Amino acid sequence: MCGFIGFTGIIDQREDVIRKMADRIVHRGPDSDGYHVSGESPFDSITLGFRRLSIIDLADGSQPMYNEDGGMVIVYNGEVYNFMELREELIKAGHKFKTRCDSEVIIHGYEEWGTSLASKLRGMFAFVIWDTKTSTLYGARDPFGIKPFYYYNAPSGNILFGSEIKSFLDHPEFKAEVNERALRPYLTFQYSSMEETFFKNTYKLPPAHYFTLKDGKMEKVRYWDVDFSKKHDLTYDQCAEQIDARVHESVNAHRISDVKVGAFLSGGVDSSYITATLMPNDTFSVGFEQKNFDETGEAKELSERLGVQNYLKHITADECFEAFPTIQYHMDEPQSNPSSVPLYFLSQLAAEHVTVVLSGEGADEIYAGYEWYDETPMMQKYKKIPGALRRGLANIAEKLPYFKGHDFIIKGSGVPENYFIGQALVFPEDEAEAILKDKYKVGPTARQVTKPVYDRVKGLSELEKKQYLDLNLWLPGDILLKADKMSMAHSLELRVPYLDKIVMAEAQEIPAGYKIDGNDTKAVLRTAANKTLPDEWAHRPKKGFPVPIRAWLREDKYYNIVREAFTSPVAEEYFDTEALLKLLDDHKSGAANNQRKIWTVYTFLVWHKQFIA
Repeated sequence: MCGFIGFTGIIDQREDVIRKMADRIVHRGPDSDGYHVSGESPFDSITLGFRRLSIIDLADGSQPMYNEDGGMVIVYNGEVYNFMELREELIKAGHKFKTRCDSEVIIHGYEEWGTSLASKLRGMFAFVIWDTKTSTLYGARDPFGIKPFYYYNAPSGNILFGSEIKSFLDHPEFKAEVNERALRPYLTFQYSSMEETFFKNTYKLPPAHYFTLKDGKMEKVRYWDVDFSKKHDLTYDQCAEQIDARVHESVNAHRISDVKVGAFLSGGVDSSYITATLMPNDTFSVGFEQKNFDETGEAKELSERLGVQNYLKHITADECFEAFPTIQYHMDEPQSNPSSVPLYFLSQLAAEHVTVVLSGEGADEIYAGYEWYDETPMMQKYKKIPGALRRGLANIAEKLPYFKGHDFIIKGSGVPENYFIGQALVFPEDEAEAILKDKYKVGPTARQVTKPVYDRVKGLSELEKKQYLDLNLWLPGDILLKADKMSMAHSLELRVPYLDKIVMAEAQEIPAGYKIDGNDTKAVLRTAANKTLPDEWAHRPKKGFPVPIRAWLREDKYYNIVREAFTSPVAEEYFDTEALLKLLDDHKSGAANNQRKIWTVYTFLVWHKQFIA
């Protein structure tokens, strides 16, 4: 696991600049660094930097790495789990290898297969390859967006790119300015939901895309997608057997390493299944001392049953508030999912003992584990009404002011395009607009963000439309962003065996009734896990990663910390501060539960202080 940065064009002292940019992300690769500088004119020049966290081929895996004649150079972040198979294929085609690294396989793969290379890779990755003969830059990001890739369009026409936006701060052409279009959708989604980031002219390469850059022109192409259109004819039990076999195979592929591998472990089925399959020496768990905010007891008990060591930590409110500026610095963009905080401390704990961990992210999106995917008994009864009538009632309700049952009728339409924006909804859009200053009441609406995604899956079932949206927005924008940034903040490689394109190829063919069976979400995954796990772990209700922010914000100490931020000149620039204080005071008095809204605004203000002023 590593980090890379680079830029096109000629600037003064570019060797010194690239070293400073690399130093900014030393946490991604503390073991070594490397650089490449070539070209004398704007469109044939490239400058690359790399920071290495040594995982595989510790002696010979340094980057930048070159092909045999030195005409191509790569910097790369990630792990490709089928690289040995691809290596054999390339050797048969006549390629010569000097190392046993996946990075060398990627560069030879580009020589052999060109831009179709990305579709052949199984793993998590972001990389660029510079072809000195054609002055072409080729880069790609993995199918699920496990590894990050950012780029900045400089006014000069130069392109900056890399694993983290913060590395751009040390380039003389980068301007750290707030993108006015980002704030309104963020208040609703709780994460940066667009290709645009919170920094002007700075973008994310979408998951499952590759790009080529030549003569200053970038072309992006989607090379992979989830396809829910076909269903297998396996019985429920056969499907569970298939899942169990595939999870074991994926965990085995993800365990490859020349350093110690551990596992994150909560009390839920997803991480427990991965842990029981991996059987690592060490597991890691964190929690809070408050009731209902701690699963470390279940994690410790499972570790004891498995005969493995469990390291656990209880986190205090003081620790969380003290670390929060650092957390937002590592996040690069505001992201107010409270679970980022315990994940930061969990990664810190694990990094004291291992270099690689396996974790359970992705199971809920793939196997339909979220509560939002299920339907209440009342909704099930309502949906016995003919669909045309329900959709008609929803169309009428949408045009009326809010009334009791309004949201129920719209959800009952069976058309998620009209009500579902993913797993997070913090500020309804009218409330977001009400607290924003006019200058920031811009940017896309929630429906404008979700529409291009929904447009690709118009013929799917309601459940699979929701899954597809979450796989494309929530998963890379929230879940995987915090997984990468919080683990790499501590030089820890985090791997996610559920998020494997072979796992997905089988899971996308599972009938909806196997995933949600009327009693539970991700039902067939739980049945598969039960072959390895005791009943109480396989069938425990989903709890997430709860954080006691509601209680903290009612304590004077933490209320005052947030109040100071809400009355700052920065808050005045973006928000109606009287409205912010009302949210805060109503919460403290118990008149309302506004913790998510408060935390989302506070997160933005903390981020702003780290990067803007």
